[in-house]
Amino acid sequence: MRGAEEARTAKPPADILDSPDADDAASDEPGRTTLALNPIIGLRGADLIGAAEVVMRALVTQPAVAATSWMNFVGGLAKIVTGKADEKPDPRDKRFADPTWTKSKVHAAVWQTYAALGSAVNEFVEKADLSEVDRQRAKLASSILIDALAPSNMLLVNPTAMRQIVDTGGESLIRGAKNFADDLINNGGLPASVDKSKFQVGKNLATTNGACVFRSEIAELLQFGPQSAEVYSRPLVIVPPQINKYYALDLSPDKSLIRYLARNGVQVFCISWRNPTPVQRDWGLDAYVGAVDEAVDAAREITGSADVNILGTCSGGITGTAYVGYLAGKGERKVNGLVLAVCVLDMATTGEMQIGSLITPETLRAAREASRLKGVLEGSELARVFAWMRPNDLIWNYWVNNYLLGNQPPAFDILYWNADTTRLPARLHSDYLGLIETNPFVNAGSLTIKGMKIDLKNVGPLETYVVGGTTDHITPWKSCYKSARLFGPQTTFVLSNSGHLQSLLNPPGNPKSFFVSAPAIEQDPEAWAAKGAEQSGSWWVHWAEWLGKRSGEKKAAPITLGSGQFPAIAPAPGSYVFET
Repeated sequence: MRGAEEARTAKPPADILDSPDADDAASDEPGRTTLALNPIIGLRGADLIGAAEVVMRALVTQPAVAATSWMNFVGGLAKIVTGKADEKPDPRDKRFADPTWTKSKVHAAVWQTYAALGSAVNEFVEKADLSEVDRQRAKLASSILIDALAPSNMLLVNPTAMRQIVDTGGESLIRGAKNFADDLINNGGLPASVDKSKFQVGKNLATTNGACVFRSEIAELLQFGPQSAEVYSRPLVIVPPQINKYYALDLSPDKSLIRYLARNGVQVFCISWRNPTPVQRDWGLDAYVGAVDEAVDAAREITGSADVNILGTCSGGITGTAYVGYLAGKGERKVNGLVLAVCVLDMATTGEMQIGSLITPETLRAAREASRLKGVLEGSELARVFAWMRPNDLIWNYWVNNYLLGNQPPAFDILYWNADTTRLPARLHSDYLGLIETNPFVNAGSLTIKGMKIDLKNVGPLETYVVGGTTDHITPWKSCYKSARLFGPQTTFVLSNSGHLQSLLNPPGNPKSFFVSAPAIEQDPEAWAAKGAEQSGSWWVHWAEWLGKRSGEKKAAPITLGSGQFPAIAPAPGSYVFET
């Protein structure tokens, strides 16, 4: 019974001046290996087929390499059949945590055969004579296939699932079939990752006290109430991604970055983007930068501060960076400091096993045309690509839980937020694809915002702080480090020991948390990491201290929110966050 109890509920996955790298970046083919915006490009069947064709072509044209890998696989099978194989699953691989995988000879042989097959395929891909881009494409296609073939995904050989059938008298099969049918109809064929019935925005999510103090057609500005007797005079304006809702930064009280900052005397404002429909298809990066400018002006007027600090997360960091470049072009100084969290600005940076290895000029054209015809890029399509970037965590984990075990999906707040998808207007989607093609934050002058050419060399002096995550698969930390370098070596770079979302949701108190921090002086990120100072705990504490030194003098906390010009319209979390 122990194995069935442990598998009762799926677990959430553990998880975004001179440029010294500009010459290297310029030599990469645009779009083929970019990372940060991969999900907005989409994942077509034709792209996966093309990646699989790379493997098949290599098998035909390089028979000697294929034969070596095949013979190694056959040799492994011989050891398994004769009982001489002693390989066991990695204890960290939760797919094979049930002790039956090692105690049962049959299950051990099944797992060892699967492991031998995966090893042979990986060996062939590594040894085959392929270009680096084709090797990445082959790795991605083969990994998706190998992950799908895992015996843990198959009912008859999954010991936990079979035990569940016996324990429930077959009821788990009925529940699993019902879950499968429901997901097929209501979740686009992907297994649901969260029990949505357990959460409600404004009730047990996004509950920090505040008010909507400004509303435009494109965004609301939320001001959060002070939680200290005194506050810093210079406010912080948060620019969240357009591809998610803002409240990842305000989940439960103990995981709310917004609440943490307010408790530390920061006057916090946050943009809440409207969820666009095809009617808003013409909203582009110009419009979103204009909305940030309106939000900044409102925060300045309400607080009486001449300028603000900005935090941009993921693609919100791209918008925030475009905004400071726009201000530099106009010769205006409204931003004192820019903080970027899990954000990639250099679109030519590469990483291992990324969807970007599938991207071709045809892919970009197809992505543009698809959103142009619909008027929007659907959030569900974004979620699908994110899922295939981490299929074991984001697909097969829930496949086993929901269908093979017949359980309800788990109830985790961050998974609810992740499933609360938004759309991108076609124009903004096209503009983002343009960033991939031109890499404008490296190639100065190739992006124009509201008539101003963007050149990051002109934004200084600007206090900058950039955060990356060691296991981030969406905006890999080495790519985030390149973002830091774009603003000069004085930029503080912080490397958190976590993934994309976990890097943001990093409240103090986790004994396993640590981070490395240092100015981005080294050109090579590995060299930077080797010399940086490792500190235990959450980077939130480090950042709050950094931010406090750059937030002006303290003054008495305001008694009311808003101002005469920008009165409180409605309580936080506002109205746009509820739009579906």
